[in-house]
Amino acid sequence: MHTKYDVVVVGAGPAGSIAARTAAERGLKTLLLEKRQEIGSPVRCAEAISHETLIRYIEPEAAWISATVHGGRIFSPNGTPVVIQQPNVGYVLERKLFDRRLAETAVNAGAEVLVKARVTGVINTDDQICGVTVRYHRRDHAIQADIVIAADGVESQVARWAGINSTHELRDVDICAQYLMSNLDPDVYSPEYCDFYIGRELAPRGYVWVFPKGPDLANVGVGIGGTISGRNGKLAIDYLNDFVRTHFPEGRVLSQVAGCVPVGDSLPEIVGNGLMIVGDAAHHSDPISGGGIANAMISGHFAAETAADAIAAGDLSAEFLRPYPERWDEEIGKNFRHICRIRDGVMKFSDKTFDRCAQVLNKLSPEKITMREIFKTVLLHQPRLLLELRHLIAPGWI
Repeated sequence: MHTKYDVVVVGAGPAGSIAARTAAERGLKTLLLEKRQEIGSPVRCAEAISHETLIRYIEPEAAWISATVHGGRIFSPNGTPVVIQQPNVGYVLERKLFDRRLAETAVNAGAEVLVKARVTGVINTDDQICGVTVRYHRRDHAIQADIVIAADGVESQVARWAGINSTHELRDVDICAQYLMSNLDPDVYSPEYCDFYIGRELAPRGYVWVFPKGPDLANVGVGIGGTISGRNGKLAIDYLNDFVRTHFPEGRVLSQVAGCVPVGDSLPEIVGNGLMIVGDAAHHSDPISGGGIANAMISGHFAAETAADAIAAGDLSAEFLRPYPERWDEEIGKNFRHICRIRDGVMKFSDKTFDRCAQVLNKLSPEKITMREIFKTVLLHQPRLLLELRHLIAPGWI
C-alpha cells in the first residue's frame, strides 16, 4: 500500500469495482478498499440484472450466472398471473463470484485492491477531501488521494464524514428479507421466469420475488415499506415466512439475508470538493424494483471518467466534478422523480384494482405484454399519473 493515489475507491461492490477499473483504464493510480475479508460476501441482493446493462461492462460468463431469465410473471393479489415473455432478457447472478470477477477486472486494468481494510474517516483539509484513514492489519494508515469515490453502500459513512447528509427518510426505503430455497413446488416455481407477487396483505408497499437460481433453487424474498415495518408487530421476515408457508410449504431454506434498500430519489448532492458518491451510497437503486446492480455500475463508470478529467485539468472542485451528476441525471436520474410519483400513486391502489389490471392485461398475448403496456394499463386507473408515464416513454425508459 502506498501513501498517495490519484483515486481511492471505498467499497468493492459493482459500483466500486467499475469505478476503480475505469479510473485505472484512464491511467490513474487507483486503490480499491473493501472492509470485509472477502469481496462479494455477504450477499444482500436478489441478484437479477438485465442482459442489456450487463454487457455494457462485462460479457456474461457461465461461472457467475445461476440462471438465464426469459421473462417475468406478475401475480395479482388474487393469484392471477400476468406473463411477460422476453427470451434471454436477463440473468440471476451468483453475486459472490460476480463481484469478485468485477474486482478482478479492476486489478487487470491496473488498480490495487485491499480487503479487510476498513476506512475510518476522511482527510479533510480546507473543505477539500484529500484522502482517507484506513485500519489495515491492525494499524492505522493515512492515504492521500486527489479524489475519493464513496461506493460504500446503503450504510455509507464516507459521505457523512465529508459533511453530506446521506440519511434516508423511512418512506424512501424498503426493508427486505430473503431466503435461498430448494425443494420448490414445480407447480408454483418456474426456473425460466422472475416472479413477482403483489398485494396489501402479502407485501404492503412492496412485493414478493422468486428469482430462479437453478431447476430447484431460487431466491425468495420480500420487501416492505420502511414505514410499514413493525406495524401490527410484523417485520419483513414475518411476511416472508407467511408467503413461504403458503406457496412453498415443502421448501428448504439454505441461507438467509436481510437489509435495507433505498427506493426514493437520488441524493440531492453526490459530489463535493474531491469527493463523488456512487451506487447505493448515492441512493441510485431503482425506485420501483429496488434493483441496484445496473445503476451502480453505470454511476461508478460515470464518476471515474469525471475523476480522470478533473485530475487531468488539475481542478478537483465540486463544480468541476458536476458533469458526473449531470451525466447520471441525463441518462437515469431525471426519471427517478417520475417513477417515485407513479410508485406512490400505484401504492394507493386496492387489491381489487390490481386484480382488474391483471384481467385487462391477460387479454393480450404474453409476447405483446411489455413494461409499457403494464404501466399504461395500471395508470389508466389513475389518469393524473399518465403525465409521468409520458416523461418515461419519451426517453425510452420504458
